Parts: sequence; structure tokens; C-alpha cells
Amino acid sequence: MSDSNTTDFTNPSTFILLGIPGLEAAYTWLSIPFCAMYTIAILGNFTILFIVKREPSLHEPMYYFLCMLAVTDLVMTTSTVPKLLSIFWFNSREISFSACLTQMYFVLSSSGMESGFLVAMALDRYVAICHPLRHSTILTNSVVAKIGLAVVLRSGILSLPYPFLARRWPYCRTNIIPDSYCGHIAVVNLACGDIRISSYYGLFDLFSAIGIDVFFITVSYTQILRAIFRLPTKDARLKTFGTCISHLCAIFALYIPDFFSSLVYRFDHNVPLHLQVLIDSVYQLVPTLLHPIIYGVRTKQIRGRLLQIFTHKET
Repeated sequence: MSDSNTTDFTNPSTFILLGIPGLEAAYTWLSIPFCAMYTIAILGNFTILFIVKREPSLHEPMYYFLCMLAVTDLVMTTSTVPKLLSIFWFNSREISFSACLTQMYFVLSSSGMESGFLVAMALDRYVAICHPLRHSTILTNSVVAKIGLAVVLRSGILSLPYPFLARRWPYCRTNIIPDSYCGHIAVVNLACGDIRISSYYGLFDLFSAIGIDVFFITVSYTQILRAIFRLPTKDARLKTFGTCISHLCAIFALYIPDFFSSLVYRFDHNVPLHLQVLIDSVYQLVPTLLHPIIYGVRTKQIRGRLLQIFTHKET
């Protein structure tokens, strides 16, 4: 009987997501801020897409990249939050093995795309500030489309090994995932084989892809700051630097929670499990929530278009 159960469990048909272990009594209350943040994030990103599409003055490389980022944010959040809310509200914890791996892939690839599009936006800021007269000839619509495609392909290809490696491991311990979604580390930690390949590849992807992105962003802003400090007046320097504030805030909103979450998950085993999972769950929402708010508040054209829409409706 024992042998039979072990054999049947080697390739589990379903996993059980615990949500946020240890905080089950607070699920109803936790669902309120998570649902509110998810709703605001969805509405905010769709608003960005709508305004950029309808406003001809926003048909520029920076806003095309912003739309790509908005779509990626929508995919990222929708891959995890609806399942988390179903756990909170309906205790719907089961997820099929294939759906689990699919969720893992979309979360990882979307995260990589977010980083890639921030690099593309840094390139736009660099060209706009350091080579303003050539901006429209360098970043043509064709070039913008190719950059967007390259970001999608890079992240999509780099994320493919994760579910394939996870599928080949034998799972003979348990099918219970102490997390709110099928994260890579959370899933492969259930395997009873040697998972060092998965761990090494995860670290390689983190420090190579994200590391390269951070390097290019750093180089871009080094050149941007050099160009800004060459400007003759303080007002000109502040005005030029002001065009980068939204992008810098978006960078911090993505990388700081991502970096902290990755380090806590991999290395700090003294952090309580419920706190690890809560931090990771919030991280899935923070960039998606903040990006449209940052650009909506900081970008004059988007803010003006929003005011026009509401003013028109009132009249």
C-alpha cells in the first residue's frame, strides 16, 4: 500500500496552495486590501492604455514602452491575485500540476519583461536627453517595436527552463505548497530529487538577466547625469532631471521589493514563513499598482488628459 501511494504521488495531478500559512483567521480582512489594490492596479493600467491610445501627443517611444509595461503588469498580477482571492474567499486551494507550472512561467516571464521594459525606457531617457535632436530618428516606431519584441522573447525564452525542470523532478514528499502561488522555489522544494540545477539556473537568471538590466540602467543614468550637469542653469538642470523622476520611481518600485523578496526567500530562513509569503504576495501587486499612479501623477500629458475626461463628463 505504501509503495502504491508513493508511486501515485511521484507525478501529482494537483497541488494545494495554502495561501498565507498562519494567517488563515485573518483571510477575510486580508482580502480587502488585496482586492482593493488589485482593482486599482487593473483600472490604472487600463486607463494608461486607453489614454495613450486616444491622445496623439502621447504617441512617442516613452509612452509606447509604458503601454508595454502596463500590459506586462496586468499579466503579472492577473497570474496570481485572482487565485489568492479565491483562497481567501472560497478556500479554493487546489491547482492542477499543469496550471501550477503555467502560473510559474507567466510570473517569471512577466517579471523579466517588466525589468526589460524599464531598460528600454532608460534608453529612451538617454536618447532624449543626451541626443535630443536625433531622438525621433533613432527611436522610430520600427525600432521601438523591435525592442519590445526583443524584451518579450528574452524573458519568454529565459523563463522556459523553469517549468520544464520542475516537471522532470519526482515529487514524493507532499503536494502542499506553503505559498499563495506556484513560485519556482516553493514548487521545486517539494521535490525529493537533486534540485541543484533548478537552484543554480534561478540564481543565474537573477544575476545575469536582472544584473545586466541594472547595469544598462546604471550606465544610461550615468550618461544622463553627466549631460544634465553640463547644462548652464540650475532651472534647466532641474527641469531636465524632472523628466526622469517617473522612470526612477518605477525602477525603485520594481527592483527594491524584488531584490528583498528574492534574498529573503533564498537565504534568510529566520524570517517567519507567513511573513515571507505575505511580502512575496504584496510584491506581486506593488509595481503594478504604483506604475500607473506614478506616471498618472508625474506625467503632465496623462494628468491633463484625465482631467479633460472627467471635466467633459461633468459638463
